[in-house]
Amino acid sequence: MELLARSLLLTHICLLSSVLSNTDTIPHDAERISYLVIFHIFLFMFLWSYWKTIWSRPASPSKAFCLPREEKELYEKEERAEIQQEILKKVARHLPVYTRTAGGAIRYCESCQVIKPDRCHHCSTCQMCVLKMDHHCPWVNNCVGFSNYKYFVLFLAYASLYCVVISATVIQYFIKFWTKQLPDTHAKFHILFLFFVAAIFFISILSLLSYHLWLVGKNRTTIEAFRAPVFTNGADKSGFSLGFSRNVAEVFGDEMKYRMFPVFSSLGDGHSFVTRLVHIDPEQANSVLQQNGRSPVDGETNQSALSTNTNPTVDNGNEKIDGGKIVSVAVENEP
Repeated sequence: MELLARSLLLTHICLLSSVLSNTDTIPHDAERISYLVIFHIFLFMFLWSYWKTIWSRPASPSKAFCLPREEKELYEKEERAEIQQEILKKVARHLPVYTRTAGGAIRYCESCQVIKPDRCHHCSTCQMCVLKMDHHCPWVNNCVGFSNYKYFVLFLAYASLYCVVISATVIQYFIKFWTKQLPDTHAKFHILFLFFVAAIFFISILSLLSYHLWLVGKNRTTIEAFRAPVFTNGADKSGFSLGFSRNVAEVFGDEMKYRMFPVFSSLGDGHSFVTRLVHIDPEQANSVLQQNGRSPVDGETNQSALSTNTNPTVDNGNEKIDGGKIVSVAVENEP
């Protein structure tokens, strides 16, 4: 599928260049130049986003989520599942882990031998645990998760705009050829092919883009949309939703100037997430998440420890803390 996408992209480039350079179809130089400039701007953004999506390595849990040597030996020697769970609970008590399995157990990956952070899942294709895993995408031959989800959404957006630009620049000449207002040249086949292929791709990509924009607004992954995350008080599909603007900022960042470019600006470290049930003070949330968010860019490994005496509840609409205590987050960067 990746080879097919690249082949179609190359065909689009060749055919559109042929059409735009044909003086019989587009007689005015200014019009041809403007089409080429606009086309290549969107082509560049499309390829940039596609490249970043493909080559961004999926983020995996840090060593802080591995079992210490003593607990690991006890866990491997123990055959009783309930005792193994007690060992995992003892270690998880010092980690920002609030989601559980459907049966209420600590989520532990036997393959990677780590306690899974919230929203982390094991990818059978990549053979690794991926932070905030969304899905494994065959179109980009990569796992889409915390490290490249923004790039993936931008890839879909610029792919849609790329198809729109092609259709918009070709449609008037498509109509003229169809009504026999232009001479019957070899460019006729190119225009027909470009218009139909671009329109078909636009419709298919737009549906996928719309779905992922909806997920961003709800602060859900594809996995969470089909299987709600389970917290200590039960399953909650909206457990990570903090309001539309905060949800968008978590993926695209707080600074508007970076949102439209495939550069990393997502908030957080991928290991811990603000939820409606275990909540950081709203005045401190953005600064804490921005501080954590440096690690995926700089390649550092973060260890996050979250401590609290009570589990405050949050009003969904106003995001007010009803409990008396505030959750505090401490971040330590390893050298």
